[in-house]
Amino acid sequence: MTSSDLRFPQSAILELTYRCNHRCRFCSCPWEAPSCSYEKGTELTLEEWCRAIDRLQTLGVKTLTISGGEALLNDSLLDILKYIRSKGCFNTDVPIVLISNGLLISEAFLEAFKRYNVHLSMSLPGVDTFEWHTGVDNASGVLHWFEEAKRLGVPTTVNVTVTKHNYHELYRTLAEGLLAGADTVLLNRFLPGGRGLANIDELTLDTDQLRGMLDTAEEVLELAGRRGAVGTEFPRCIIEKPEKYKRLRVASVCAAAKEFFVIDPSGRVRTCNHSPRVVGHILRTPVISDIDYWNIFAQRRYIPVSCVSCHDVNYCDCGCREAAAIVHGNVCAKDVCFDNNE
Repeated sequence: MTSSDLRFPQSAILELTYRCNHRCRFCSCPWEAPSCSYEKGTELTLEEWCRAIDRLQTLGVKTLTISGGEALLNDSLLDILKYIRSKGCFNTDVPIVLISNGLLISEAFLEAFKRYNVHLSMSLPGVDTFEWHTGVDNASGVLHWFEEAKRLGVPTTVNVTVTKHNYHELYRTLAEGLLAGADTVLLNRFLPGGRGLANIDELTLDTDQLRGMLDTAEEVLELAGRRGAVGTEFPRCIIEKPEKYKRLRVASVCAAAKEFFVIDPSGRVRTCNHSPRVVGHILRTPVISDIDYWNIFAQRRYIPVSCVSCHDVNYCDCGCREAAAIVHGNVCAKDVCFDNNE
């Protein structure tokens, strides 16, 4: 297979900057790893981001997510949003999702988000434990901006990374986010990567806690009459009675290189935001230079040997393949959620 034969996903994540004003213990950005082998490149200029967006258009991308680092630290953010909306090929009926820690949100930003049809996803990794997780005391600030976004008509998601340290207050965290005005929930289990590699033991949930995480979220969503999703895939074998989750969508198949891919702040392409492996560059031809690694994900060539005979193998990728690669050095290794149970 050559690069010209590749089929690109219809969604891409644009990581606008390496910079961040939080120091999250659970951060999985590959450039924040303790022994960092992921070199930060020169961040793209506004003109280069516009060229990157043009290239994504030619690749058939229809929807975009904006992240970082902290996307609001890029001074060209609003110009980039405006340029995206000027391109008729992108689905204008579908919001641009923007992921933020909320520290720099303002009413002016919210008004711009409404103008450009942006869905704001803000991180709330605990209420009492917010500062412990992020290094910044701003839980009340995030809740305030959920309230203001609701008032201004900007759709929002409360984005919660669940760790061993905030597991005990998950019910309260989700409830306060929804009561403040968040429309939906995005739940992520802590996965080792980036700065999180230095905090594996104190942050990683065991399988009982993972099940409890799902049950708690379903309970809160049912009471609130809202819906949510889990952003990181779960092995089906650890989900007891998956049919009981009516309001929480729990995926078991990895979407990397199939439903989305990632452009880093300097234009380099990765299969997913968790991955430290660079497979190409959006402003070069071909876009994908490491076709073999791309196809490991695009063609699901990563099922662990111990799972190939499982009756769910066609519907389950046996957990996060990139986390397995980061921790165990092999994309075909067992998911890290099993490590504490062996």
